[in-house]
Amino acid sequence: MTDYYAPLSDMKLVLNGVAGLDKILQLPCFNGIDEELVSAVLSESSKFTSEVLAPLNKTGDEIGCECNDGHVTTAPGWKDAYRQFIESGWNGLAFEPEWGGQGLPWLVATAVQEMWHSANMSFGLCPLLTQGAIRALSLHGSKELQDIYLNRLVSGEWAGTMNLTETQAGSDLSAVRTRAVENGDHYLLKGQKIFITYGEHDLTENIIHFVLARASDSPDGVKGISLFVVPKFLVNQDGTCGKRNDVHCVSIEHKLGINASPTAVLSFGENDGAVGYLIGEKNRGLEYMFTMMNLARHAVGVEGLAIAERAYQQAREFAKQRIQGASVALKDRNRVSIINHPDVRRMLLTMKSLIEAMRCVAYYTSGIFDLSNRHPDENKRREYLSELGVLIPIVKGWCAEIGTEVASVGLQVHGGMGFIEETGAAQHYRDVRITSIYEGTTGIQANDLIGRKLLKDQGVAIDKLVEDLSGKLENVGESEAIRLIVAASKSGLSDLDHSTRWVLGTGKNAPELPIATSVNYLLQLGYVVGGCLLAQSAIQAEEMMNHEGVDESFLHAKIITAKFYATHIMPRARACAEATVNSSDSILEISEEQF
Repeated sequence: MTDYYAPLSDMKLVLNGVAGLDKILQLPCFNGIDEELVSAVLSESSKFTSEVLAPLNKTGDEIGCECNDGHVTTAPGWKDAYRQFIESGWNGLAFEPEWGGQGLPWLVATAVQEMWHSANMSFGLCPLLTQGAIRALSLHGSKELQDIYLNRLVSGEWAGTMNLTETQAGSDLSAVRTRAVENGDHYLLKGQKIFITYGEHDLTENIIHFVLARASDSPDGVKGISLFVVPKFLVNQDGTCGKRNDVHCVSIEHKLGINASPTAVLSFGENDGAVGYLIGEKNRGLEYMFTMMNLARHAVGVEGLAIAERAYQQAREFAKQRIQGASVALKDRNRVSIINHPDVRRMLLTMKSLIEAMRCVAYYTSGIFDLSNRHPDENKRREYLSELGVLIPIVKGWCAEIGTEVASVGLQVHGGMGFIEETGAAQHYRDVRITSIYEGTTGIQANDLIGRKLLKDQGVAIDKLVEDLSGKLENVGESEAIRLIVAASKSGLSDLDHSTRWVLGTGKNAPELPIATSVNYLLQLGYVVGGCLLAQSAIQAEEMMNHEGVDESFLHAKIITAKFYATHIMPRARACAEATVNSSDSILEISEEQF
């Protein structure tokens, strides 16, 4: 497995030229934070992830975790790496200073998180869940609960988890059976949860579980679900850990990938009941959980981007070193490195262009997240929040699917060597495969996009997104490459508008038709948004060409990469458009017996 180096040049170009970091830093809440500080944070993160986290990735995969008597031991080196992680303050990067955070924009934190997951996705999953817990508690928890838990969660001294899934329920949370019985100032929970990432481990002194359960007097279905804080160890009045709560790890799963991340089966209340504290109001748990879920869904999309980047770096270096065959392109009969073969270049450019488009989408969405939370104008915040609702399913669904594709192409670049575990390329494919499944499958993201977003507001948010993207393609450079890139992006937007009108028109009377092809629509949206934002980065690169001190080779490569995307990748959007409009009948016509 090759070393990992954060692609800082591209990250900075996207942060500044696409995601609008300069505009975000002008918000009053970020007073005192400037691009120089951001650059320093990114550089330090690059150093930490390449030197501390990346070397543990392969050994963690090989050794995994052990569960003995309900106690989970992480892989060698994990505890020391986590200690360094929290001592350096990485866990609280984007959270409020009043809780011990550093108050940086979520946009900056996203770039840092990409580095965590590229270097070591299994490690990065622990702070990912903790961050979701922090956000849910800070928005919906009582001051008493915030005072007890937030400082230690923000610092990373304690970890957080998200407990949704049960064996009989899966993604259907209306079927949750875990029960909570009121008992004075707390509740007693009984039930079992599965697939709990970092549900048990030895990295932190305490683990704070955020659990969906049904109070005994609550109605059936999703309207009767509440959210509870259930600590592994009860907390004394002085803030120290007290006696063990009645929550235990039954087992950890044996998985295809992310082997160093313990995925636990947790049992609540095998004895008297697990002590839990209600967050917010009773029966609003699903609403509160989505605060965590949306943050996690964005982070999972970033994981798809991150593993794709790691797979690309490995494939690129292998292609430069692997000597095999003569090159038709070079018209040279001598044996050459395979990066000189045209089809290998096609594969590498496919990986590179998709990664850079994903980075644009993920970072742009983080910028919208910051504006939806931090903009001083309430009406603007509401407008950005609506746009965020459309973008989150794209980041989660499209970036996860494309990340899996890119990792697969990375195996192909390696040829037979990619299928062998020793090279490390296979681990990237195994690790990234979960991203299109957990936190809601791609189908669930697509149904959410059409059912809860597009049809609900009759396309207002998507139309606003398209308008914003179109505006970025006006009054641009006159070079032939940029004209080609912009033309492809505008064509993609036109096709997208046609698909959107079909969904809106058909969905009025027959919503099952657009739902049947919703994944095609989500993928089309991903390809088009990614292409338009990548075009913006190419326009920015061309404008920077004449500046002093710039890396002209990097900027030229950016334009070539965007041109490749425009000619080789963007046509996929039209195919998705055709499938969206024309394929729903066949999906619904075939009977169960005919499969």
